[in-house]
Amino acid sequence: MLLDFKNHLDNHFPFLSEKKLLIAISGGIDSIVLSHLLHELKYDISFAHCNFKLRGKESDDDEIFITNLAKEFGVKLYVNHFETGIYAKKNKLSIQLAARKLRYQWFKNVLKEDHFDFIITGHNTNDNLETFLINLSRGTGLEGLIGIPPINQEVVRPLLAFSRENIFMYAIKNAITWREDKSNASIKYIRNKVRHKVLPILMEINPNLLDSFKNTLNHLNESQEIVNEKVDEVASEIIQKDATGIFKINIKALDKVSNSKAYLYQILKDFGFTEWNDVFDLLKAQSGKQLFSREYRLIKDRKFLILIRIDVHSIDQTVHEIKENDKQISKPIRLKLEEVAEEDEIEKTIIYVDKALLKFPLNVRKWEYGDHFSPAGMQGTKKISRFFKDRKLSILDKENIWLLVSSDNEIIWVINYRQDQRFMTTKSSKNILKIATYK
Repeated sequence: MLLDFKNHLDNHFPFLSEKKLLIAISGGIDSIVLSHLLHELKYDISFAHCNFKLRGKESDDDEIFITNLAKEFGVKLYVNHFETGIYAKKNKLSIQLAARKLRYQWFKNVLKEDHFDFIITGHNTNDNLETFLINLSRGTGLEGLIGIPPINQEVVRPLLAFSRENIFMYAIKNAITWREDKSNASIKYIRNKVRHKVLPILMEINPNLLDSFKNTLNHLNESQEIVNEKVDEVASEIIQKDATGIFKINIKALDKVSNSKAYLYQILKDFGFTEWNDVFDLLKAQSGKQLFSREYRLIKDRKFLILIRIDVHSIDQTVHEIKENDKQISKPIRLKLEEVAEEDEIEKTIIYVDKALLKFPLNVRKWEYGDHFSPAGMQGTKKISRFFKDRKLSILDKENIWLLVSSDNEIIWVINYRQDQRFMTTKSSKNILKIATYK
């Protein structure tokens, strides 16, 4: 197997030979054999081991075993202890999913902090087939059937081409010791149920199941490449992306595409949305309706579905105060206030008001439903919401607008859009206050 593994690395992962590699190592046979193979081939490796504190003394014995192996190989060892049960309960996750999230978050932190190039894991062909069957049983699209990727950004899985039997035989032949996780024998977990109950029957039907699976996987991956090319082609026609990373999906253009739901799924599947019927219904929903994933929100605007990353730090509903003697503020928006003898510059970023009409302190805040003002150049009052609608402002435009209001909550300025005529200067104004936004 060593020669086969070397050839496999040379043909499919030649970039690993001069890189700094962090092996995600447990006491199990897969990662132990992987470590022996890479050590034998003189790769630059270190170990990262997670003690999830789920099996008492056995977990601690795994850590001791890995510590001794690291000393034997003369490689650096990183160890982290996790309160996995507490984390799972707090975040409402299964133990397996909690452990996965904890370990990959930590692996990536170590990778970044100590300048490793790749995380190497010991997944094998059997793991891939089990994942395929689990996804199939739950219902999935094509992406759920193409298996575990050999390369996923900084994570590399060079053992995927080798079966569990190959790995076991290499360990026996080379007197390699490993530790058995007793929980792997329990069929209360779905993966173990597939491993111990389903796969033996399938292999009885087809002794060459793993080879057949590899061929199927190749065909599915080729099909996925064709799908990706077509999705990219359609996406380029219906998606607009601005410099801030906001995606706008043109609803009218999407409607013209045959099987538009399938394309919408392909475009949005990596952004964490799960309630797909709600996503599709958003196309016909009223403007302003939103859906949320853990990191993104999808907003129905008049002509677009707008996808934007959720940034809690940018959601500012605070009222920011301006005292009478303040000359400028920098938050939440940059404003300069200056008493002048007369009006000069005329810009949308500047207003002139009669200071005698103002009631301090002034406040800067976001607009609220029911807000109204007397727009300069118009008769009567108008609701802010109607003003926005007349200007055809998008939902995101509205969210980014600030109001300057007096202490009695009268609107002085829809900042950078329209001033209220009640506070405008006249020929009799003695104290003219110039208020301007600046970068």
